[in-house]
Order: sequence, then structure tokens, then C-alpha cells
Amino acid sequence: MSSIAALRAEVCALHSELIRWGLVTWTSGNVSARVPGEDLLIIKPSGVSYDDLTPADMVICDLEGKLVEGEHAPSSDTEAHAYVYRHMPEVGGVVHTHSPYATAWAARGEPIPCSITAMGDEFGGDIPVGPFALIGSDAIGRGIVETLQGHRSPAVLMAQHGPFTIGKNARAAVKAAVMCEDVARTMHFARQLGPVQRLPAEAVDSLYDRYQNVYGQQPTSKKGAR
Repeated sequence: MSSIAALRAEVCALHSELIRWGLVTWTSGNVSARVPGEDLLIIKPSGVSYDDLTPADMVICDLEGKLVEGEHAPSSDTEAHAYVYRHMPEVGGVVHTHSPYATAWAARGEPIPCSITAMGDEFGGDIPVGPFALIGSDAIGRGIVETLQGHRSPAVLMAQHGPFTIGKNARAAVKAAVMCEDVARTMHFARQLGPVQRLPAEAVDSLYDRYQNVYGQQPTSKKGAR
């Protein structure tokens, strides 16, 4: 299988994760991936049911958002994704959802405050709010880049729209979308009980460093390994 065929299959499969975690309804939302070594991206077609998606349905576009290969029109968010890839070369995956709790914070135009350890781990601080922008151009992409550049969060709440997440690859961006909705829900519940305090900055730094650099399975040297 070619690398592009494999990436098409991966992007297609990752859309099922959006359904699994309750992040999308009907045909809303999308996952894209940068094609390594090429000025191309792979993204979901516009308006096609998740149940009907196949790897062959995934469309290939250039980094201006123009269709290069595919039988369907690309997602209406393609130009936004393409702008992110053009201006954030470290990004290999972009996800957009209308997950309900994160979108509720976006509707208020309010950042999600970093008040629990899970937020320090994954986001390294508050989840910020980006500017309102209409769909159908790269305006949303500009807002994403302007908001996230220099920020540790892989998620942004585009005002009165919903969350966008980025990652080193498409799977990482999907994980960020799942975690964004999880902490948005938790923080919503917490605020119903009363005022919520932010974590101290030094605690956030420590949590973020541990989770990003130590947490999980680390490669071991063969020398002395048992």
C-alpha cells in the first residue's frame, strides 16, 4: 500500500473516533492529515455521512485548499486546515468538531480555565478562544494560527463556532479533540458547584513537562534490559 493510500485509510478510520467519543452529529466535523514530504493534505469530503465513508472517499488537496484528487468536493473547512498547515509546519493533523460542551464555551467566547491536572497535562494552560470567522475561506485558519502560535494548547475554541485542534499527526489532533471535550464538560460541571480556582502556574508547568516528556512507556536501552 502506498503512503498516501495508507494515510487515506488512517484519516477515514479516525473519523469513527469522532463518533465514538460523541464529538460530532450528522455530517459535521472533519479530520485532516498533512501528507509527509508533500504540499498536500487529506481530508473528509463535504456532507458525506460518516457511515458511508471509505478510504477512497478521502480527498487530496493542495495547501491552498484546492482539490487535487478525489471524486467528492472537499470539506467546507479545507481552506482553514490548509492555512494551518502552511503557517505551522510542525502540525501534521487538524480536527474540527462541534462537540457540545466545548462549543458551549465557544458560544460564550470564554476560555476554559486550567483548573484541573488533566488540563495542565494536555493543554499546558487555559484553552484559548479565537476570533469569530465565517466558514468558506481561510479566515478561520488565520484565527487558529494567530491564537495558537506561541501557546502550548493544541486546542482553540473559535468564537461562536466550535473547537479546532492540532497535533503532530492526525491521531494526536483527534486525541486533543477528545480531551478538549472532556475537560470542557468537567469544568462546566465544576462551575455549577461554585467558583473554581486556577492551578498555580508552576504546577501547570510541572504537570505539562511530566506528561509530555515522562508519562507513558519510554524506550529502554537494550544494554542491561531484562
